[in-house]
Amino acid sequence: MATRPRRPAQRAGRRLRPARTVVAAFGIAVLAGTGLLMLPISSRTGEVADFFDALFTATSAVCVTGLTVVDTATFWSPFGQAVILLLIQIGGLGIMVSASTIGLVLARRLTVAGRLTAAAEANAVSFDDVRGLVRNIVLISFLIEACTAFVLFLRFAGAYGYPPGEAAWYALFHSVSSFNNAGFALFSDNLIGFASDPFICLPICAAIILGGLGFPVLMQLRREFRHPLRWTMNTRLVLSMSIVLLIAGTLYITILEWSNPRTLGGYDPAARILIGFFHSVQTRTAGFNSVDIGQMRDETWVGMDVLMFIGGGPAGTAGGIKVTTFAVLYFILLTELRGEASVHIFGKRLSRAVHRQAISVVLLAIAVVMAAVIALMLITGHPFDKVLFEAVSAFGTVGLTTGITYGLPPGAEVILVILMFIGRLGPLTIGSAFALRDRRVLYEYPEERPAIG
Repeated sequence: MATRPRRPAQRAGRRLRPARTVVAAFGIAVLAGTGLLMLPISSRTGEVADFFDALFTATSAVCVTGLTVVDTATFWSPFGQAVILLLIQIGGLGIMVSASTIGLVLARRLTVAGRLTAAAEANAVSFDDVRGLVRNIVLISFLIEACTAFVLFLRFAGAYGYPPGEAAWYALFHSVSSFNNAGFALFSDNLIGFASDPFICLPICAAIILGGLGFPVLMQLRREFRHPLRWTMNTRLVLSMSIVLLIAGTLYITILEWSNPRTLGGYDPAARILIGFFHSVQTRTAGFNSVDIGQMRDETWVGMDVLMFIGGGPAGTAGGIKVTTFAVLYFILLTELRGEASVHIFGKRLSRAVHRQAISVVLLAIAVVMAAVIALMLITGHPFDKVLFEAVSAFGTVGLTTGITYGLPPGAEVILVILMFIGRLGPLTIGSAFALRDRRVLYEYPEERPAIG
């Protein structure tokens, strides 16, 4: 009698699909971090932290967001802060990339399943050299963090008189937090005390920008920095859109807040420009603040909502829908307005599959954010503008807040936790992980076009 040996393998393949493994790994990291933060040693008072506070903080750290419901500087002990730092590093590198790194160190090899999962986490185009991919990601990350920490250490120790040990800890924590676009700070006012200090703000901005470009871009720049003609479409899109958005964000925030006495108005012109640039960088999903975001104009919030929703580059530490998605939609729109048959970017034709993916990401992101906004408004009673800012900040894994995060009820905290989780992994990854099966359609329906617009 004939047998069917392929079905179990197919089922096993579905169980072991990379997207599910990545989602499960992030979930396990969040739960492990929650457990560690609930240990008495993690809080300064020696008491067990509230479950929702620990869950929120762990999720924010693993998803490199930076939103907090308790003061990181005063609520958590040095042990608790070290746990947060570790979660930021793991979440920034990617759970499966981190696991692959440990596997390389211990076993000096990767299984085929491990290669597939690491490639999925890092958005690798090819599976040929995942070992080299993982090694390069770790080396680049640690190198940038080390350089940033060194500069910050010199400033903290030399200009502010912190003891060497304390200066080193501050420098290490903020360098890791900045490169991984986390936005956690060890000062109760975040970085407001350093608003006009370029030797603190600019190194942090540089680390944030590099982390937000994405590892594929960083690795190509490392290999072919002097040969821009060899750059891929992804690298060109990320670099060009990042420059445009950084300049546009700086001008927008600086102009609108220039005369606001509660934000930029109290500083000299040079400091105002620095602060405007600093907060434009933060909307790339970093989350530090050097002025009180809650005192900004409503119009400024709207612009920052847009910048946070777009986010940074793919396969990096940034969140949002990604600058490449935004750029693809722009070129699709431009092509339609010109009446052209296909989309061309930098002399190359864009695959139609990318059209569908970009549209799907944006529509799913809008649906998730708006559903969360409605739920948060019903639960908290806060006005729409503040709730929208908070929701976009959580989904974009930014961490900026108008000040309503503190004191949120548990239900609202859970909604933001879900937003951070979806925002870090991406709507398509979540959807792919929970899809029941892969459908292969062997036929097509007749084509017809409805009226549009």
